[in-house]
Amino acid sequence: MENLDLHIASVIKLRRELHKHPELSGKEFNTAKRILSFLENFSPDEIRTEVGTTGIIAIYKGKKTGKTVLFRCELDALPIEEINTFEHRSINNGVSHKCGHDGHMAILCGLATKLYQNKPKSGTVILLFQPSEEDGKGAKKVISDSKFKALKPDFVFALHNLPDFTKNQIVVKNDTFTCAVSSIIIKLKGKTAHAGEPEKGINPALAIAAIINQFNSKIQADITKEDHCLITPIYITMGKKAYGVSAGAGEVHFTVRSNSNLQMKMNKVTLENIAQAVANEYLLDSSINWIQSFEANENNATAVNYIRNAAKSNNLELLEKEFPFTWGEDFGLFTQHFSGAMFGLGSGKNTAALHNPDYDFPDDIIKTGESLFYQISKQITDAY
Repeated sequence: MENLDLHIASVIKLRRELHKHPELSGKEFNTAKRILSFLENFSPDEIRTEVGTTGIIAIYKGKKTGKTVLFRCELDALPIEEINTFEHRSINNGVSHKCGHDGHMAILCGLATKLYQNKPKSGTVILLFQPSEEDGKGAKKVISDSKFKALKPDFVFALHNLPDFTKNQIVVKNDTFTCAVSSIIIKLKGKTAHAGEPEKGINPALAIAAIINQFNSKIQADITKEDHCLITPIYITMGKKAYGVSAGAGEVHFTVRSNSNLQMKMNKVTLENIAQAVANEYLLDSSINWIQSFEANENNATAVNYIRNAAKSNNLELLEKEFPFTWGEDFGLFTQHFSGAMFGLGSGKNTAALHNPDYDFPDDIIKTGESLFYQISKQITDAY
């Protein structure tokens, strides 16, 4: 019992150090160093660094051949100023762990301690500390990295903590777990003119208004519908604060959410066609770019059953979610390439919401996360 208490205390200490020293996407260099320093005490069979820029892969191998299972967490924090006053609050101005990635890293480090003490009977367990989840670039960078390509996991898993769900509750769902999300930037170029002679120019204002109205008509807010689509206006600009000048250029940004990758592909085509048609109608040149794209997490049924069985083995409350979460998570790219699943870990009914400036990951769910991951790994590696 004393060893268990010491183990949990060391992982909580790490979590709070990570929280205190957050780094933005693609800049997680010191975060990676802290993870490496911890892992070196628990002797992975192999460590690969600088994966997808700052990522880390730790590998634990069984004595016999068998299945390979991967567990993934995220390294990056958010550009949000923390308002908490506890000792481990962020010391980096304007940057903080407001999505719980510090806790997810701690869970995977806790799993490393279990694998060090109890190596898999067969096969391989991979721990992936992934960079750049928040900007949607990290999964792609890792999957395309030669240090990752040769691994070819049979199953991949990730979790996300869930405020407003009962603490330590496990939330599962077959098929789409989190929505596909992508942001569109529409730039319009016309012709600048004197504000007293607007007819001599081409002002983008009416085109921007038309795009907003037509995009709005394509919203299907009901997530129970197959054609679910949320379109949120994010940013609009045109011209300058020069009141004698009729604007000659402008742009408008939206974030789009769909409940499947197929639906997202169809929505993208529809919205691009609308934007292009409106630009043509108003005699404007246009450019359209999609950024920060997150594939939907489309969960594999066998992988979800491993999660269910692990939850039952640990006597954890299991919630079967009926509809997907509307937020995006770039683990969806992994579930496009490999059989796998993401699940939720309840972080408490009274916990601040994700991405809020007063959020902090609850330390008392770390043990649950690492125990569940470990039980999943045993189901897969002990079977051979």
